[in-house]
Amino acid sequence: MSLPGLRIFKPLYQKHKEVLLYLFFGGLAVFLNLALFVFFTKHFGWGALFANVIDWVICVLFQFITNKTWVFDAETDSAKGLFAQLTGFFGGRLLTLGVEELMLLVLIDHLHWNSILVKLLAQIVVIVSNYVISKFFVFKKQD
Repeated sequence: MSLPGLRIFKPLYQKHKEVLLYLFFGGLAVFLNLALFVFFTKHFGWGALFANVIDWVICVLFQFITNKTWVFDAETDSAKGLFAQLTGFFGGRLLTLGVEELMLLVLIDHLHWNSILVKLLAQIVVIVSNYVISKFFVFKKQD
C-alpha cells in the first residue's frame, strides 16, 4: 500500500486482514467454481452433477491452499499435521454442504420459500460457518 491515497485504508486492512483475505479468496473461489462448471459442462460435455462434484473438489483444494497460506497463516511441521488440516478442512466443507442442502430442501422444496432468497441466506450461513470451522478447528493457532 505505497500509493498515498491508499494509505488511509492501511489501518482498516491491518485490523481486519484475516476476514478481508477470507472474503477475497472466497470471491475468487466463486469465480473459479462457476468457470470450471461452465468449462466442464460446455467443453467436455459432462453432466451437471458430475461436473459440480469435480469442480467442488478443485475449489475446496484451492480454498484450502489459500486459507492455509494467506488467510490463517497456518504452518505445519509434519505430513501428519498437514493431513489433519486437509481432512478437517474437507470435513468442515462437507458439513456445510450438507447444511446448505438441508436448508434448500426444507425451505424451498417443502415450505416453498423464494429460491433466490433461500440460496442467499444459505450462502451467508455457509460462509460464516466455514470461517468459524477453519479459524477455530482446522487452522487454530497452536499455543
